Amino acid sequence: SIGIQSFSDSNLTLLGRIHDGDQARAAIEIAVQSGFTNFNLDLMHGLPNQSETDALADLETAIGFQPMHLSWYQLTIEPNTAFYSKPPRLPSDDVLSDIQLAGETLLANNKYHHYEVSALSRPGYQSAHNLNYWRFGDYIGIGAGAHGKLTLPDSSIVRLRKHKQPKHYLANEISLIADKSTVPVEELPLEFLMNALRLRQGFQIADFEQYTGTPFESIQKPIDSLVEAGLLSVNETAVKTTDSGWRFLNTVLETFL
Repeated sequence: SIGIQSFSDSNLTLLGRIHDGDQARAAIEIAVQSGFTNFNLDLMHGLPNQSETDALADLETAIGFQPMHLSWYQLTIEPNTAFYSKPPRLPSDDVLSDIQLAGETLLANNKYHHYEVSALSRPGYQSAHNLNYWRFGDYIGIGAGAHGKLTLPDSSIVRLRKHKQPKHYLANEISLIADKSTVPVEELPLEFLMNALRLRQGFQIADFEQYTGTPFESIQKPIDSLVEAGLLSVNETAVKTTDSGWRFLNTVLETFL
């Protein structure tokens, strides 16, 4: 997986990246020439002052390298970052919507399946690693700042975080774990839904009950309201978002709060 972010020198500078567009292209070419046939390219959109034309140019360049998988996601401003302390001017909601729709059309026309909110792949090349996250599977975090999720024999779920700073991680001889917490039982349904509904195919009702230990009927009321609003589709065995629900996923998830 190669973290490109953008092929535009000006955008990379704004993002504080230390590589430029030529180096990004060179990295991909080296991977291809070295024999890698299955690789992911990581791209961002909704960058400061970015137009629809600029965003699509990044996608077209990436598609030209024929990656089997693409991670394409919108820039978000996170705490403790330079952008958080000095927010840049981001594209308007209308421009962001135009970028999203045009990008999805371009990717679909090039046979990329949008199987998760920020992940697209050629048929048969979905990321098994990512799918495990979204299906609420367990995983081990290794290294500084890594996160892990474990289901214990009593069915409780524990989340772990390693020390974030490498020097703290390396210096701590007693424990590499900075934080360990058990997910409260009452929060498991929302945690499951926040992950599983990111997948275009949604989730199996049996999986919801297995992973959360909660009967599906406990969320029947918000499910029914979302179905009535045209945001969810439900049958005897599965739940998934409609096209509108997929586009307004935050609205869907807020209904379960």
